[in-house]
Amino acid sequence: MSRVKLTETFVSIQGEADAVGWPTLFIRLTGCPLRCVYCDTQYSFYGGEWQTVEQLLDVARGSGVRHVCVTGGEPLAQKSCLELLTALCDAGFAVSLETSGAMDIEPVDPRVSRVVDIKTPGSGEAKRNRPENLERLRGHDQVKIVVCSREDYDWARELLRARAPLACQVLLSPSWGQVEPRALAEWILADRLDVRLQIQLHKILWGSEPGR
Repeated sequence: MSRVKLTETFVSIQGEADAVGWPTLFIRLTGCPLRCVYCDTQYSFYGGEWQTVEQLLDVARGSGVRHVCVTGGEPLAQKSCLELLTALCDAGFAVSLETSGAMDIEPVDPRVSRVVDIKTPGSGEAKRNRPENLERLRGHDQVKIVVCSREDYDWARELLRARAPLACQVLLSPSWGQVEPRALAEWILADRLDVRLQIQLHKILWGSEPGR
């Protein structure tokens, strides 16, 4: 039976992307090949315990919520993540995947809402972006870009203009503690940039508490 290495599961309010605000079961898988400077889940890089796909389905069925987010780390670094995503969809859950954009998103079940995090220079991992992923997006996917500075914003703006129109929503988010949300909002408005401003709701509610 297929299994994945798991850091944690918990139910919280989804703080990002199109499912923002919904009570959501988070399934956080262990491991990530990236080391973004603003990462707030470094505890998921190592350790964890093995769980079968069926065990995690049981967790989802007992969670009492219909939204499930598979996250990390980088969940697609584990091959069995694909099977987990399909199994959750088959079980009737509204499934989203948070991925760094450094992994190929093409094999992901088309029913999954893929939230692809494009890395800016300020993240320290822009070289890991896979440009071909932008061609594979569907209408119910989302692109997320975390902005660490004005330079990051300018970089993101030029990337988006060069790639326009993308097939899905684009979310620009200020890096927590590095860029003031109001500043990012003003930059977006000044350029009339066709993006959604995203402020991490879970950080507003609970700060940087792990597992929230």
